[in-house]
Amino acid sequence: MQATGRRRLLVAGLLTEACVSFPAFSALDEAYEVFVVGDTCGGLTPASHELALRRLEQAGAQLTSWIQVLLEFQRDWTRHETYEAARAIVVENGGGYGMGLAYAREMIHPA
Repeated sequence: MQATGRRRLLVAGLLTEACVSFPAFSALDEAYEVFVVGDTCGGLTPASHELALRRLEQAGAQLTSWIQVLLEFQRDWTRHETYEAARAIVVENGGGYGMGLAYAREMIHPA
């Protein structure tokens, strides 16, 4: 990250209590803006995962979700170069929101 000059870091992984927390804490100590994608992390138990997320937030990390990250990258559904890939991910994994996108596509732009 130092070579790119970028100061934002997305963090996710297994063992929220250690493998996610420790690099996030180190990055926060070095004044990086840290985003933890909480629903793509996992802990030893649901309680320990939740407590680790709370600890990360207390330390200054910002919590987010996978869908929030995807939607912020897409930003606008009129961005045609990434529309199909983003839409497919949301339809496959986005629950009710994905169903809404699939419905809108069929009703507004039928094949």
